[in-house]
Amino acid sequence: MSTLSDLVERYGYLEPAQVEWLHLLVGDWQFISDLAFADLVLWLPTEDGNFVCLAHCRPSTGATVHFEDIVGTMAPDNVRSQLEKALVDEQIQLAREPRWFGTFAVREEAVPVNCNGHTIAVVARQTNLGSGRTPSRIEVNYVESADDLMNMISQGDFPSPNATTGSRRGAPRVGDGLLRLNAEGEVLYASPNALSCFHRLGVLGPLVGQSLVEVTADLIEHQVPVDESMPLVMMGRAPWRTDIESRGVCLSVRAVPLYENHERIGAVLMCRDASELRRRERELITKDATIREIHHRVKNNLQTVSALLRLQARRMTVPEARAALEEAMRRVSTIALVHDSLSQNLDEEVEFDEMVGRALRLAADVASAGISVRTIQRGSFGLIPAKEATPLALVLTELVTNAVEHGLSATGGGTVEIRAEREGKQVRAWVLDNGAGLGESGAPSTGLGTSIVRTLVQNELQGTIEWSDRPEGGTSVAISLSLHAAPTY
Repeated sequence: MSTLSDLVERYGYLEPAQVEWLHLLVGDWQFISDLAFADLVLWLPTEDGNFVCLAHCRPSTGATVHFEDIVGTMAPDNVRSQLEKALVDEQIQLAREPRWFGTFAVREEAVPVNCNGHTIAVVARQTNLGSGRTPSRIEVNYVESADDLMNMISQGDFPSPNATTGSRRGAPRVGDGLLRLNAEGEVLYASPNALSCFHRLGVLGPLVGQSLVEVTADLIEHQVPVDESMPLVMMGRAPWRTDIESRGVCLSVRAVPLYENHERIGAVLMCRDASELRRRERELITKDATIREIHHRVKNNLQTVSALLRLQARRMTVPEARAALEEAMRRVSTIALVHDSLSQNLDEEVEFDEMVGRALRLAADVASAGISVRTIQRGSFGLIPAKEATPLALVLTELVTNAVEHGLSATGGGTVEIRAEREGKQVRAWVLDNGAGLGESGAPSTGLGTSIVRTLVQNELQGTIEWSDRPEGGTSVAISLSLHAAPTY
């Protein structure tokens, strides 16, 4: 449970929808703090008439007021009256005089948080007045935008539940570039960084007084995919994000519509040059596609090799030679299964349970040669990194084949079972059969298959393997290993 939800449950009562509203507010109020050059503190009224701090945001554009963490603390006595008035009157309350925090003064404002017509909390806007200088034009526009947004919080128009920003990285921030639009989408103000962004995109001259969507439309190149949400974002009509690409430059733009009495009066747009970020993302996508294609081609080549071995085995008249080629074919097919799984995933990890089931059936069918064999799979391996997937698949395939050929063939058939246990990086697996067992020697055979298994487990997987007779008859082979890569679920 988050700290905010925990504090709400401990000190007050809000409906789930109201708690979610506060989560949306806290998740998207950093840019308001930056615009206001002020700390934002979210206060929740408690059952005993006090206020508890649910969340706190510091501006990245100015000096903070609170150097210590205040989340979970109660409101000071000299602040409580202002918070109570904002809560009861459901109106923004501005302190008449600044309050002194040691050597600097702080201007305070209490803003009621409105959710579906009900005031559920109060946001304190605290501005450090330590600089004492005359604000510049850009700072004035920042603060005016913050005033509009704080007013929207008091009227229930912010945050916006429909503010779908998508999973794209590189979200623009206040300092990256800011534009203010009127209700018709005309530019009222553009910060120097915003002008630089649009100049790199191809805009010449000033932006103020122009329709931003018309300016942007003239820059879009023909036969280039365009985000359908782009016109709505550039006119400030929807709280979304979009990317504009032209002449090798990619501009990421986020719009925040501004409302007054629930009517749209304009918008704040933040923009950022995301050209380098998008280029790297495209390189990663190309790299992922290339890796998947390589795995696909390797799988096809291995299947071709397996088919050639099968054809050659059919022409052999010596039983030993035919058996050797069939074993080689089975091993190559097992490796091909791993590459087939890797070709279908973006990550270098294999969904091992599905793949080992296919390998288990393949090995049992090839080795059974006329006897009845039943295969069972229990437990889960989870995702196995590619580095360990190939040797582990080969080990299990060899053990299943040995169980059928040396254990079940002597009893005319039976059952082979693979069990798996996974705990973090630790993997334990058992291959069990109800065949003839290890015999009087109590040790596995010394054939090629057993040698391959020992080598793969000890050298490639750096694990341990142990053979033993089962009390109810048959053989048990236990494998224990630690994966080199961190598990992913």
